[in-house]
Amino acid sequence: MSLLIDNIGLLYTGDPEREELTGAAVVIQDDRIEWVGESGRAPQTDERHDAQGRAVIPGFVDSHAHLVFAGDRTAEFNARMSGQSYSAGGIRTTVAATRAASEEALDARMRALVAEMRAQGTTTVEIKSGYGLTVDDEARALRLARQVTEETTYLGAHVVPQGIEADAYVRLVTGDMLAACAPYAKWVDVFCERGAFDGDQTREILTAGTKAGLLPRVHANQLTEGPGVRIAVELDAASADHCTHLTDADVEALASSNTVATLLPGAEFSTRSPYPDARRLIDAGATVAIATDCNPGSSFTSSMAFCIALAVREMRMTPLEAIRAATYGGARALRRDDIGVICAGNRADLVVLDAPSYVHLAYRPGVPMITRVFSS
Repeated sequence: MSLLIDNIGLLYTGDPEREELTGAAVVIQDDRIEWVGESGRAPQTDERHDAQGRAVIPGFVDSHAHLVFAGDRTAEFNARMSGQSYSAGGIRTTVAATRAASEEALDARMRALVAEMRAQGTTTVEIKSGYGLTVDDEARALRLARQVTEETTYLGAHVVPQGIEADAYVRLVTGDMLAACAPYAKWVDVFCERGAFDGDQTREILTAGTKAGLLPRVHANQLTEGPGVRIAVELDAASADHCTHLTDADVEALASSNTVATLLPGAEFSTRSPYPDARRLIDAGATVAIATDCNPGSSFTSSMAFCIALAVREMRMTPLEAIRAATYGGARALRRDDIGVICAGNRADLVVLDAPSYVHLAYRPGVPMITRVFSS
């Protein structure tokens, strides 16, 4: 089945050769983009969708999300909004609730969040484990996540759970837990941060995951300056995520590497923490992605559009840079070249906005902007 999308206001392709087009059309054949070009030159198709002057963009690529969890941390959020500072300790609250939840409850909540994301234009999402922290609970989380996305991440190294010494837990994460989780995971991740895992532990866990066939990514430099970014670059990780507190050496390392700096402005919004300086990274030549970090504690949002608006307002990004980071950047953070760009041969993941330009995503924050999602 072939479909023509025409009468497009502004087509944002994400293709550096022709990033923004007017008077353009797109042809989809089954699950792939077959043709992009001038509307008057479009080939014949079985069906037609009239965009009525609306903008068309690639589907958002959310490369950092924690969707397998139970429980609620409203009280923690309320406390922060009342003046208390943020720490990573609240993760253990979600761990307790997640361990106690049924598989059916976890699955239902995860699927509801995925549907919520899709309705807001996200067509690809990465999902991490990390709220089980036992062999069985981590494997359960990844098995559930694998049912809805191929981008699954083993995050047994989220925090050290209560009742076990740190070195013993690292042995578990690199041993029996890794063996149980690797069949359901594509990626391995570590929260390299004060109160979680130090540099040596991070390197050990990522190296073990790589030997098991997983690809590395890192929670890096969220709360303080630290070794996370440099370890990510050293191990050729696909992304270093958060990147809130960076030294000049960190920025230079990211700019000269294949590691994407994934920024998570929802976390800064929810924790009242300083925002990352995206301008500094972009000007240095680093590849930047934006993701929601959807999780029940520090960033309970599923809206990429909201994160784009925050990136423009708070992280000194232009609307073009923000939309690029939420599509192409997210794809690069997952080392994918079949999504994030509207071009012939890529997966047919496109979003029609209820606006003539993607600029409205930041210009009209909080307003529902998605009128149609085409996704294979």
